[in-house]
Amino acid sequence: MPKTSLSKDDVKAMLLLACDRVIAAEPQLSEADRNLGDGDHGLGMQRGMTAAKEKLEAGEVESVEKAFVSVGTAMMSSMGGASGAIFGTFFRNGGKALAGTESFDAAALATFLQAGVEGVKQRGGAAVGDKTVVDVMQPAAEKAATVTALSLPEAIMAVNTASLDGLEASKSMIAKFGRAKTLGEGCLGFPDAGGLSVTVIIGAFVDYITV
Repeated sequence: MPKTSLSKDDVKAMLLLACDRVIAAEPQLSEADRNLGDGDHGLGMQRGMTAAKEKLEAGEVESVEKAFVSVGTAMMSSMGGASGAIFGTFFRNGGKALAGTESFDAAALATFLQAGVEGVKQRGGAAVGDKTVVDVMQPAAEKAATVTALSLPEAIMAVNTASLDGLEASKSMIAKFGRAKTLGEGCLGFPDAGGLSVTVIIGAFVDYITV
């Protein structure tokens, strides 16, 4: 039965599902990164989400905020490199913005996504159009901000569509960051690997919330 809002324990369960989905998606994520980078994104995400899963399973989560922050902290400390900083910042900043939040609803989703992507942009300097995770995170956050009056299942479905559209749009962009930057037009036709990870995470949120 679709969930209209999530308790802290529900958020923990949702995040565990996201961890499992990313871990299972390692081959696809690695393949996406081989097309544009050095091919280690999938293994890095797998390592980060394995650490996050262990952190979540270690005990009860104190709050909605702490559930997200613990994932970000685990990813940042276990992954290293750009992806560790990016996804660690995304979950930590998004989580901290939910301080005092008792339940996770459509408004909380918008708060989390907006704070998360703002942290990523400030940390890395990327903007929409640069062929990075921002091309997926930003459309998702913008859509979330427009659907806060909807139910959580409706909101996450709309956000999922926006994230997938952002990933598709990234295929026609020329990268301005990382190793892909050296490829020029050679990176056309391929999506950003980090953006693909974002869609896997949001897709897991969809499945947990709407089923």
